[in-house]
Amino acid sequence: MPYVIGALTLLLVIAALIDIITRSDDQVRHLPKLVWVLLVVILPLIGSIVWFVVGHDWSARQEAVPFGDPRRHEAAAQRVRHVDTTVRDAEIEAELRLAEKEARIRRLEAEVEARRQQRGGSAD
Repeated sequence: MPYVIGALTLLLVIAALIDIITRSDDQVRHLPKLVWVLLVVILPLIGSIVWFVVGHDWSARQEAVPFGDPRRHEAAAQRVRHVDTTVRDAEIEAELRLAEKEARIRRLEAEVEARRQQRGGSAD
């Protein structure tokens, strides 16, 4: 009988650790993932039970997708595509303004050089 209890506790701990590690940070409640892992490792039975009762976010579980399934890559691509465009647009506009200023400076420098050459040529 003690072997059965020990085996069940070990299975519960392994299941809890796998569940904690495979979840994204937004699917873990109340504590960071590292703290949950340490809690389950230090207090195996109690930590595992507390994880499944308190820390596990049951509503946010996503569908498991096998490794070779193309949907896995589509989901990853969608996460990558989600970029804050307002910051990016502001950066692009700032670069454009800087490029326009540099182009204007080059034009003015060329104009100054042309006038110097005119003055130097007419003085000879």
